[in-house]
Amino acid sequence: MGDPIKILVVEDEMIIAAKISLQLSESGYEVDEILARGEDAVIHAGSHDIDLVLLDINLKGEIDGIEAASQIRSFSNVPVIFLTGSNDDATFNRAKFIRPAGFISKPFKQLDLQRAIELAICRMTENCVESQFTPQNGEVQQLILDDRIFVKCKDRMIKILLSDVLYIEADRNYSRIFTMKKEFLLAITLKIMEGKLPENIFVRIHRSYVINLTHVEEVGDSYVVIAGKPIPMSAGLKENLLQRIQTF
Repeated sequence: MGDPIKILVVEDEMIIAAKISLQLSESGYEVDEILARGEDAVIHAGSHDIDLVLLDINLKGEIDGIEAASQIRSFSNVPVIFLTGSNDDATFNRAKFIRPAGFISKPFKQLDLQRAIELAICRMTENCVESQFTPQNGEVQQLILDDRIFVKCKDRMIKILLSDVLYIEADRNYSRIFTMKKEFLLAITLKIMEGKLPENIFVRIHRSYVINLTHVEEVGDSYVVIAGKPIPMSAGLKENLLQRIQTF
């Protein structure tokens, strides 16, 4: 399975924070940390690899949620979803200049939280690639970023780090991503997938295969070995692979 999305929760009402944590866990997300102060959230976001921040606007401490979000934005593009029990215009006008990924008004339901997270992930980049096909059984929708792929599998979003991808195999209008632990069937062609992957790491060696150079264990006359599996290589693409390996 891919890695769960890691979420920082910043909420100074511990009963609400515990409820949010439970809802996130039930939805398949990982709660990275629960913090009560905005200044602690800024420090944590600067030293941990998190995918999203759920941030209450009205926090106790030296700075409120809006100022905390502003400081986080100064060094990170991690999406922020504001939690608020206030509907006054002044608060909203301050918050909107931070360009948050979303607002959730208290009280909220688990489905509201889940949908807000999915929308936030979709807005992480203007260059994301959304599925061009209607997902069927076993398929997932995907968003391809610089260092990871977010996929929607069943009712939750998970992430696949590109460094964990071994190789990708074409399957007609679909692509199968293979990692050490699991494979994923994505509704996207290998050609489109290849165009969105970093060229310094991934290379096509066959009309049906794109591989991750960092996982190559052996190069034969007509194949490469990755994770103990021989993968066919076209004769016309071997020279390019060898050149790429030498400069990698």
